[in-house]
Amino acid sequence: MKKIIVLACILAVSVLQAQVNPKYEVAGELVKATYFYEDGKVKEQGFFKDTKLTGTWVSFNKEGDKTAIAHYKAGKKVGKWFMWHKDGLKEIDYENNTIASVQNWKDDTKIAVK
Repeated sequence: MKKIIVLACILAVSVLQAQVNPKYEVAGELVKATYFYEDGKVKEQGFFKDTKLTGTWVSFNKEGDKTAIAHYKAGKKVGKWFMWHKDGLKEIDYENNTIASVQNWKDDTKIAVK
């Protein structure tokens, strides 16, 4: 199961990065990258440092809704990633660039808050 999720993430990132007319802006030590759909709407935004993915990357669908939030440090996957899909939310926790856990949240999931 973990291999399938990793493969899906790699495929999603590679597809998302093959965009038309990306925009790159210098932001201190980082380079902010913005990728667009053909109609000009933002598809993905994030940062590079020393040519490696770093910080938070956010992906959007054509309607402008967030579809994923991912975190990188020196090109490696870290922390909690969130992926929205039609059935709910998938939370993937990365440790040492590998999947540590996966949690699926359905729209009807009840959460107790104290």
